[in-house]
Amino acid sequence: MTKSQWQTWNLWHGCHKISEGCRNCYVYRRDAKYDIDSTLVRKTKNFDLPVQKKRNGEYKIPAGTTVHVCFTSDFFVEEADSWRREAWEMIRLRSDLEFLMITKRIDRLNVSLPDDWGDGYEHVAICCTVENQDRADYRLPIYKAAPVKHKTIICEPLLERIDLRPYDIGSWVDQVIIGGESGNEARACHFDWVLDIRETCVENNVSFCFRQTGAKFVKDGRLYHLRRELQQSQAWKANINFNPEAGLPRRDQSHGSREDAGSRVQC
Repeated sequence: MTKSQWQTWNLWHGCHKISEGCRNCYVYRRDAKYDIDSTLVRKTKNFDLPVQKKRNGEYKIPAGTTVHVCFTSDFFVEEADSWRREAWEMIRLRSDLEFLMITKRIDRLNVSLPDDWGDGYEHVAICCTVENQDRADYRLPIYKAAPVKHKTIICEPLLERIDLRPYDIGSWVDQVIIGGESGNEARACHFDWVLDIRETCVENNVSFCFRQTGAKFVKDGRLYHLRRELQQSQAWKANINFNPEAGLPRRDQSHGSREDAGSRVQC
């Protein structure tokens, strides 16, 4: 997809930390520069963005756009419970868009779900973050059973080796995305951990994307410190993305375009 086909919809802002992956949250770091309290969850002026219209009556967000939802909060954060039904109604109404959300609160999916949700809306992808084995063991059984049409596991920030083999990901996961942690206080991501998850994805014929290295990256026993602008490009240079539909089972094969590397998530 081109950049013009992507839109961010931050309908509320703020969150509270619930696990190790939250420790060095980029939203907290950015808010701190402007003396904003990130723990206060509040609606934004873009709350109704998907249904806002231009003077000519057309929607501001055109049909076919992929909408990234709540990237400065969590769609399922407790403080937003009273607003979520209205948000779901806008999502239901705009079935001509694709909505993508990433959550650490998959255990709260059933709070305020629409009455017609069934086994999920076709145009909604909900991704689940697992940063270590503890959170994988807690969240993934819930995620596997959850009524969601399109499922992606996101191991970012990847804080330790995670074994996904017990979860039979080939039977229900569309994609796995890996990334290290950003910021000055980042914890190191190890290339061996990345390769181990990739191996599991190849074994299960699941799309794999190494999105970015993080600020501290360990490869062959050496610790590398990478500037923010290099973290994604260095991950791509590793040339390890795997797209089962393109038939890319080996590390030494070209990963093709960035669009090919992912299913519903822009990697």
